[in-house]
Amino acid sequence: MRDVRGYEEKNPATMRQLTSGYPRFVVHPYTKQLAAHLAGTVSALGGRTLWLVSSARMAADLAGHLGTDRGATVFAHGGIHGVSHSESADTFGRAKTFLQNIGGFLSSRAAEDELVRLGVKSSVDAEPVFAGDATQEIRRVLRTVMPAAGDADILPANSGMNAIFAAFRASAALQAARGRTVWLQLGWLYLDTIAILKKYTAAPVDYVYVRNPGDLECIERIFARHGSRIAGVLAELPTNPLIQTPDVPALSALCRAHGAHLLLDPSVASVWNLNILPLADVVVSSLTKYTASEGDVIAGVSIINPAGPDAAELRRGTAAALEPVYPRDLARLAGQIGRTESVLAQIHANTARVAAFLEQHPKVRRVYWALQADSRANFLKVARRPDATGGMISFTLRTGMEEFYDRLRLPKGPSFGMQTTLICPFMYLAHYDLVTTPAGIAELAASGIDPDLLRLCCGTEPAEAIIEALAEALG
Repeated sequence: MRDVRGYEEKNPATMRQLTSGYPRFVVHPYTKQLAAHLAGTVSALGGRTLWLVSSARMAADLAGHLGTDRGATVFAHGGIHGVSHSESADTFGRAKTFLQNIGGFLSSRAAEDELVRLGVKSSVDAEPVFAGDATQEIRRVLRTVMPAAGDADILPANSGMNAIFAAFRASAALQAARGRTVWLQLGWLYLDTIAILKKYTAAPVDYVYVRNPGDLECIERIFARHGSRIAGVLAELPTNPLIQTPDVPALSALCRAHGAHLLLDPSVASVWNLNILPLADVVVSSLTKYTASEGDVIAGVSIINPAGPDAAELRRGTAAALEPVYPRDLARLAGQIGRTESVLAQIHANTARVAAFLEQHPKVRRVYWALQADSRANFLKVARRPDATGGMISFTLRTGMEEFYDRLRLPKGPSFGMQTTLICPFMYLAHYDLVTTPAGIAELAASGIDPDLLRLCCGTEPAEAIIEALAEALG
């Protein structure tokens, strides 16, 4: 926990040890190396901060976001795009948050290829990749679980967040033209999804947070009162980190009746486990989770329901708004995606056993997972099989979290959906500003979130090994 705080507070003693991290939060070493090389060889960059981004459009968007008063200038060199600005901690934070929220960073493989092209690196790191048409392979495998979707409906993006952002922007623009600007957030969602809804709705009053995603009566009252102004609903299946599932069939019927769009994000459980495309207008998901189970690719996908009333417009708008996946990232993802079903089978078996162990342990206060009692019925309405839960389990303790976390001999980190089990004090990593202030703690409490909640994501190791490590740390 000392290191978690050190990372969040940017303690130099901690940061010196951090060589890499989740790429939307920690700039990849190859990207840093390329930026440093360019800063040393391009005179116009001297003494300026340089951000390398995914495309020329992203560079223009970032420069526009920062504004000329911050000295932001678009940069291009040999097919690499970026934005430089005068050195400033405030501008640095503003730029980083923008790229983090919508998935705009340059791919590490793109940076590596450019380093090789420039002669800074002798060759790319060897890795197994798919040899054929990677995009077609990814679409082929995804159609095995969503056969109604055609190739044009399956739109890969450079990250899960960019897939969400692109679909949201397409839907919001279409609905705004009809006078619809209100968006509903169901439950506590992943931090960057919350940021997109708060920052990109037309006005603060157009962002509506429904604390309990299972409170269908509350949602129905909102639609009855404001249905003609509601643009759409964004829901995670289940939510992250409380793992709650709304009544999706009822929600879908409500949206259809009122002309609202329904955007569903099944990243926590995966599109393999939930049959939701017929109920949604767009399914948006991370492919970093479960499909890239070796933990070395960032990617996402927006999938348009071809039978939805606005399918053609959403398809065009989303395709135009998303950032494409770098070809080598696609090839690496295509080389892993075919194993998704077998990886998930192992993860599901482990998740059920670990959840049962935690639910029965006297030092565990509360366990949250896909089949928890308060939303089990809703989850099973859309699950392809009763055991298709995904790997996420959140829990709170009756004893001190910090002592447990420090003693626990499991891999620790903020992602999930890997073959490797991962655990983290999720609220400290996602919402450090909230867990460290009385007002923030009160805000979390109002949403039923304990700041000391731990998020465990089961991998494919033997369940006995995961349980043994938890038992040892619990004492």
